[in-house]
Amino acid sequence: MRTPYQIVADHYAASDRHDLAAMFADVANDVQWTEMAGFPCAGTHVGPAQVVEKVFQVLGAEWEGYRFVLERLVDGGDTVVGIGDYHARHRKTGKPMQVRVTHVWQVQGGKVRRFEQFTDTLLVARAMQP
Repeated sequence: MRTPYQIVADHYAASDRHDLAAMFADVANDVQWTEMAGFPCAGTHVGPAQVVEKVFQVLGAEWEGYRFVLERLVDGGDTVVGIGDYHARHRKTGKPMQVRVTHVWQVQGGKVRRFEQFTDTLLVARAMQP
């Protein structure tokens, strides 16, 4: 069985390839996916379908070239932390955005059970303001 670290690393590799199916291959059907308050997709979304609809589709619609660039992955057993940067250009304002971000993953039984994002929402909001 793959370790939690490998599962999260595989998720990020799939994200780099824009392979949504592979990104969610190891995500539990009842995953709790939390985007930080103040972020465009803020809230806790339950299940892969809701995460795709309320997070990834929204980000794709509002931001051009949206991507997460992983700097390092920290292995904490069942808890894995991804640290890096978001990069994008807001479609309505044309303003670029680059912000530091931390993702905290909880993996149990070979499935991602929880995800929580921490980022500087003020910098994101500034890119969205005309």
